[in-house]
Amino acid sequence: MSIGQVAALIAAIGFATLMLMLSYVVFKLAKTVDKTAGTVEETTRLVADLNLKISPLLGEVTTTVTHVNEELVRVDAITANVQSMTGNVSALTSLFAATLGSPIIKVAAFSYGVRSIAGKRQEKDVNKRVREELKSSKKARR
Repeated sequence: MSIGQVAALIAAIGFATLMLMLSYVVFKLAKTVDKTAGTVEETTRLVADLNLKISPLLGEVTTTVTHVNEELVRVDAITANVQSMTGNVSALTSLFAATLGSPIIKVAAFSYGVRSIAGKRQEKDVNKRVREELKSSKKARR
């Protein structure tokens, strides 16, 4: 064998080794791609199942939101009526205070004054009787 043939043989062995290594890498890459494809397939199935389950739920949620909006319209009407009633009660209270409040306050003040005067007279009478009894009891002791 000549030197050229030996060099060609070494190059062929090196090339074969390189091809074996590349084949191993490609084989591993093919396994990874297969696993990824399986995962993607499984994920696609899960998403499809999820879509089948979510579609009716979204319909129910839409129906529920529609009913809630109808109830909110009713509550809004009730709130408007209550607000109107509150304004009417406030106006009525102001009217009552303006027309009857002042005379009632004057009557209450007058009756308080009368009760105070009557109470003071009774107190004076009681004090006078107590003093007289004390004086008479002191005289009786002597």
